[in-house]
Parts: sequence; C-alpha cells; structure tokens
Amino acid sequence: MHVVIFEGLHWKTFAPLSLSRPVFTLATGTTTLLAKQIRHSGATRLSLWVRPEMAEFVRQRVVPDLSVPATVNTPLDDEPALLLSGRTLHFQALETPAEDAVVLDEGDVVRMARVTMPGLSPADAMHRSDRWLSLLDLPQTMPQTRLVEHLSDLIKWNEESLLEDYAHLGTPSRPCPQPACHLIDAENIWFGADVKIDPGTVLDASRGPVMLDHHCEIGANAVLQGPCYVGPHSQIAPLTLIRPGTTIGPVCKVGGEVAGSVILGYSNKAHDGYLGDSYVGKWVNLGAGTATSNLKNTYGTVSIMLPSGPCKTGRRFLGSFIADHVKTAIGTRLMAGSYVGFASMLAGSTIAPRFVPSYTFWTDKGMEPYRMGKAIEVMKTVFARRDRTWEPLDSQLVEYVAAAASEIEAPAHPGSRPK
Repeated sequence: MHVVIFEGLHWKTFAPLSLSRPVFTLATGTTTLLAKQIRHSGATRLSLWVRPEMAEFVRQRVVPDLSVPATVNTPLDDEPALLLSGRTLHFQALETPAEDAVVLDEGDVVRMARVTMPGLSPADAMHRSDRWLSLLDLPQTMPQTRLVEHLSDLIKWNEESLLEDYAHLGTPSRPCPQPACHLIDAENIWFGADVKIDPGTVLDASRGPVMLDHHCEIGANAVLQGPCYVGPHSQIAPLTLIRPGTTIGPVCKVGGEVAGSVILGYSNKAHDGYLGDSYVGKWVNLGAGTATSNLKNTYGTVSIMLPSGPCKTGRRFLGSFIADHVKTAIGTRLMAGSYVGFASMLAGSTIAPRFVPSYTFWTDKGMEPYRMGKAIEVMKTVFARRDRTWEPLDSQLVEYVAAAASEIEAPAHPGSRPK
C-alpha cells in the first residue's frame, strides 16, 4: 500500500521540539511516531510530506534509515494512497478501507484518508487548499489511531508506547551480563548486545519491561523501574533512579532522578537533579542540580506555555519542554509547563521564566539575544566531542529554526523576546 505521512499546519503546536524536526520523527516508546506508522500501516511504499524547509533534512537524515522505499514531498500519482497525519499514534494494525473514505477530527481535521487523487500535493495539505478540503466530503469511517495534540500527549502515552514496542522487539534478549545485580521479573527484562552493568544495580520489571539497548552502561547501585528504555551507547550514572515511563537514548549520559520523561539522543543530565514528566530534545546539557517542577503547589492542572499562548492540558503532573541544544547552568529551576526554546542558555539564580524563546541567553539581568555565530560555535564544539561532523545541512537547519522561531514565538509573547 502507498502510504503518505503528512505534517500539516499543526506542527507549530509541538514547538519547541518541532522547530528542528518533522512532528512524525518525535520519539515515543523506543521508536518514533513514524516507525509506528510504518509498522502498523503495512506500507510497501512511503511518501513523506513536510515543510519545504524540512525536505532536505528528511531526505538526508530520515529516509536512509527507513525500512521501506520513500520519497519526500512527491504529489500523488494514480495509485490509491492512504494519507496519515504525522500526529497519529498507532498501537494496532490498521485496516485500510476498500474504497475512498476519511477519518476526521473536530469536524475538519483529516486524521486519515484513503484516496485516489492524482496530483494532490504537500502544498494542498499544508495550506488546506480547496482540493484538500474536498476530502471532508468523503464517506467517514471510524478512527483506529490516537491523535497527538501536543507534546504532553507523548508523555502521557509513553508507558503504553514502551509496552507496545516491547511486544514488537524482533531480537531475543541477551543473558544478563552481571550476576551481582538484582532482577525483578527477569522475564520482562531485555538486554541488547554488549550491555555493561555494574554490581548492585536493581532492574525492576514488576510494573513493565526494562529495555537496555546495545552498548549501554548502567552504573553501580542504579535503580531502573519499568516500563523504561535506555538507548544504544547511553550511560546511566551510579545511584541513578529511573522511574516508569522513561525513554532515554541514544548516546546520553543520565544521573539523578528521571521520571516519566523522554530524552532524545546525545543529551546529558549527568548529575543530581530531578527531571519529571518532561520532553527533552537532542544535544541538551542540563547542569548539576537542574530541577523541573512537575506539580503545582495548588495541585491544580498544568497549562503548557506554547507560542500561541497558554494551553490547558488537564494534567496534574507535567514538567518542561526543552528544545535541542539548550544548556542550563548548575542549580537551574524550571516551573511546571515551561517552554525552553532552541539553543537557549539558562544561567540565572532565580526560577527561570516559563517561556524562554529560542536563541535566548537568560541570566539574573534578564533575557538577551544569543548570537547565531556563537551558538553555532558551541554546537560545533559539542558535535566534535561526540565524534560527529558538522555539515552544511546542520547550518541550514539552525538558520531555518531561527527564522521559524522568530515568526511563531514573538507574536504571542512580545514581552519575552530579547531586546
């Protein structure tokens, strides 16, 4: 089946993480939304529809890792196609309608559609053209997926995603590499190749699976409570506590306490501190003692600070949303529902603002612009520390993010923009 994953206008709702990636590449469980969409749709041919500025990024950084042939921003041909929103989260196999049909949300948002419509293009989806709106007139069918509205949904459903991914692990577990550790419900613990575990570690799978991917290292007396996942080549410091619903990986260094959070690749939280119910991008460094609040003193529900303004989530426990390349100084404190924009630097002695725009340097003196040249200089240094080569595509991406962030962050928060 020809499957089209489209990004659409709602990518802005997933800022700051979606500033630097398509929504469907966001992690959930051990994989991404896209991996689950491919797994459950039965795609034999794939088209990815994204913002024009993201097209080359997807061609170079996403398509090569896919298991099916894929093109980027190619219009439909005369073959029937299954259109799937990039925000769909899949927990079961899709049953594709035999005839053209549509699944709608809120009356006019296309979640899924089976169509035969040669020439339909990514621009139609992004700009909701008349041709795209004609999909609303198709016969409606029942939804078979969840629709992620914002990042807090990925946190809320991460435990279920971990359980679903565990059920689809294609590789049997290796033997436990350390006899002097404590395994609880050992049959639900999965070891990848060349995992290293120091003595005294507790792996508790009584509530859900513990998955340790290849070449990860677990320090002495760390406690990992499932469901949780530690990605390839990641390091868990001694005495660390990893609570249920946590995804870490790949190539991360994590210490202190982490609960119900997603940390993308190449990020460090190597020291004591608390990260709860939060979503953290790539190449982030959280200084020693950095702590995220995930509960209001009133025990009320937490609103997310978005570029469009505060957004009610209905969640009592919710932490922070931290974009790629963010750096926090020692002792940084973040309030529940905070937004920390791309490549921001936090180095204040007071509680950080709940909305920190991208490319911002925040200190006790307030917010100042973080110069692009300096930001890229730091990024190149960090890349070199991880044996990664800075490429022209990386420069193009950070420049695009600066333009996109300026466009979507400033209108709703004019007073928060650095002068």
